Amino acid sequence: MSEEKNLNEEQKKEEISKEIEELEQEDKSKEIFKMVLKIILGVVLILAGVVSWIFWWKPFLTVVAGCIGPFLILAGVIAITIARE
Repeated sequence: MSEEKNLNEEQKKEEISKEIEELEQEDKSKEIFKMVLKIILGVVLILAGVVSWIFWWKPFLTVVAGCIGPFLILAGVIAITIARE
């Protein structure tokens, strides 16, 4: 009787361990899928950025040139604030 009980307990433990392994494999496959999806999204965004940079080069330069003045003003204000301390 006790041998049957031990066998049943061992079978239950084996079943539980198999279920745990299956769940771990599912988790790993989900993590891999998420990683691949993020990599694909990153590549798409990089390509979109390069294409937009190529096609909108002149407007990009205009924006950069337009930001130089405010950037210098902000840098001057920060320098004066640091100097007052």
